Order: sequence, then C-alpha cells, then structure tokens
Amino acid sequence: MKLGRAALGLLLLAQSVVQAVEPISLGLALAGVLTGYIYPRLYCLFAECCGQKRSLSREALQKDLDNKLFGQHLAKKIILNAVFGFINNPKPKKPLTLSLHGWTGTGKNFVSKIIAENIYEGGLNSDYVHLFVATLHFPHASNITLYKDQLQLWIRGNVSACARSIFIFDEMDKMHAGLIDAIKPFLDYYDLVDGVSYQKAIFIFLSNAGAERITDVALDFWRSGKQREDIKLKDIEHALSVSVFNNKNSGFWHSSLIDRNLIDYFVPFLPLEYKHLKMCIRVEMQSRGYETNEDIVSRVAEEMTFFPKEERVFSDKGCKTVFTKLDYYYDD
Repeated sequence: MKLGRAALGLLLLAQSVVQAVEPISLGLALAGVLTGYIYPRLYCLFAECCGQKRSLSREALQKDLDNKLFGQHLAKKIILNAVFGFINNPKPKKPLTLSLHGWTGTGKNFVSKIIAENIYEGGLNSDYVHLFVATLHFPHASNITLYKDQLQLWIRGNVSACARSIFIFDEMDKMHAGLIDAIKPFLDYYDLVDGVSYQKAIFIFLSNAGAERITDVALDFWRSGKQREDIKLKDIEHALSVSVFNNKNSGFWHSSLIDRNLIDYFVPFLPLEYKHLKMCIRVEMQSRGYETNEDIVSRVAEEMTFFPKEERVFSDKGCKTVFTKLDYYYDD
C-alpha cells in the first residue's frame, strides 16, 4: 500500500514538475514504481530491480579503493568501514550521510562511483543511483523555493520505489545556501516521514569547500617532517566541519544538516603529491591496454603544476588532467 500511495502522489504532482529540468527522469521513476508494484516478478526478469539483493563484499570494496584511489588513507578507511557497516546493518537508525571534501582531482567523484558500483551492478547508471549537479539542476537563486519542492518530491518518489536509493550531490560549494536544508527531515532519526522510511538510503555530498583547511594540515605535517599517513581524522574533521558551516560560498553555509549533526562523516581528501600523480598515470595506461612506460609517466607528471609556489609539494589539479596529458603523448 505504501508504494501505491507513493505512485499516486507522483501522478498527482507530476504535472507541476515537468516544467522544470529534471535531474532524473520522472517518467522513468514513475514507471519503475508502478511496474515494480503491479508486476514485480515479471518486471525483475527484464530490468534492474531493487528487490534483487546483492551482497556487498568488503574485500571487493577494499580492492577497488586500493586500486583506484591514491594518497587518501583517511578516505579509504572511513568509506570502507562506514559503507560496509551501514549496508550490513539490518535496522539503521538513519540514512548514511557522507560529505566528501577536497580539491578537484583528489578522488571524490571516484569514491562516489566506487560506492555505487559496489552496491548496484549498474553503478552510476543504475535506476537507484541519482546524481544532482548544483550548477546544472539548481542554477537560479530566484527558483530556490521551486527547487526545494522538487528535491523533496524526487527523493520521496525514488525512496518509495527503492529504500536503498543512493543520492549524490556534486558541487555543493556552488549550491545556493539554504536549498539543501529541504532534505533535512529525510536525514534525521525518524522511522517514517509521511509514511516513507529513509533509513536505508545513502546521501553523498561532494564539495571543494574546506579544501584550504585540509591543505593547511597536510602542509603542516610535511613541513614538520611527518608522514601524511600519520594524519588522523581527529586532526581535520572538526575544523573541516566548522570551516564548511561558516563558508558563505558553500551550500552548507549555516546548514541545519551540520548544526543538527546529521552528516555522519566529513571525509577529507588530501592534496596529491608527485608520487600520487604517477600512480594515476600508471593505472590509466593499464586501463587503456598500454604497457607501463616510466619515461612517459615521469614526463606527464612533471608537466603538472604544484603549490605552494616555493615548495611545490601538492598538485593543484590532482589527477584531473593527467588523462588528457597522456592522450598527447600517445597521439604523437
């Protein structure tokens, strides 16, 4: 009956939503709700189905993180323990909420992709994984009230269709302040909100906000002669959350999600060093079927720019542009 009510609610509200650009196809979401409700067994024979259980392998998740994420010992540990623990908890008290912070190219998008792929075979293309990009889906500050209504509708409809839905919010540092607070009830410790349980859903926020604070800690360790692997979460997390909360240019500015402690983990992504860029390049070579050429690896890494200007410790673009640099060498 809950799915039937959710489907009816979507039908009644659909006409008011289609005028706006949708980050997910409301028609597909609606079809999924109705078909999964009326013909669940038949439907699951031909399409991905939320009811089809897929166990999460801790070993597989660990392997993906080790093979695809470099220089991020904190992020690896947090993501592995948080995601595996949450998925294997039959009765979580609230949705899993992760906020990933760091400079561009440090691995935030890779991590959200890895999480999606380890939970759903379709990964980011799964019907149960939903990506929102602030500048694309919520571009105009004048429409913030409309966006709030749409966001609540989209999340409610998709969680009604699949309790284990994953929502990824990219460019949180570019989101209009106050907008994300619309989903606060869904992240809180409620058994039900208007008849729908959100406790098995996963919310992931990606942001550059707080990157300066993360860099300050990493640079202090480097200047003190300490290993970056000695950095603990306690060295960064509190200062990071305060920095993001007070950042007027962030979608989390004075957000109730932070004020009410509804974000389970603020995950810092450290700025990458020269050796980490070389790791990225080698993996990309292998993924393209090339033999590892250390000369090209070094040449590509040396073309990247680093900061601070005097010490040149960290890459200012992370692994973001190494792929296009690699194209240049192989095109030659």
